[in-house]
Amino acid sequence: MSASASATARRLAAAALAAGALVSVVTLPASAADHVRPQRPKVEISKVQYDSPGREDRSQRSLNKEWVELTNTTRDRVNLDGWTLENSDGYTYTFHHYKLDGRATVRIHTGEGRDTRNDLYLDRRNYAWDNHSDSATLRTDRGRLVDEETWGRNRNHHGGGHHH
Repeated sequence: MSASASATARRLAAAALAAGALVSVVTLPASAADHVRPQRPKVEISKVQYDSPGREDRSQRSLNKEWVELTNTTRDRVNLDGWTLENSDGYTYTFHHYKLDGRATVRIHTGEGRDTRNDLYLDRRNYAWDNHSDSATLRTDRGRLVDEETWGRNRNHHGGGHHH
């Protein structure tokens, strides 16, 4: 092999090695991204009706016009078993054997009623949410804060919900 052919072969080999190194650097972030943990299901407090419309007479009709809505913003069903919804006085509702479908909303009413896929009931005989100042806090079965909606004094929203 001539000296010029040998030099050309070395240049080609060096170029191939450099190209290979460049490809591995470029593909590294993509392969690293494949190992990122999937995003946790996103459930948020989407609406709160803390001031029951009409006369507040503690009737079931009035109590059930007070509610909190949760919305699953993902396509996947989320198991809410053991999750809690709590007011600032410490009253806690615990979800039992309930799964919220993807892109679905469930309304949690204060009074008594028959639970369905779209409506759950706290079965209280008194209002759960203070009209002037309160907060609704949603936590997982392990106590991790999912969302919180606060209204009145010291209003401070920590999640994706809105009060109405």
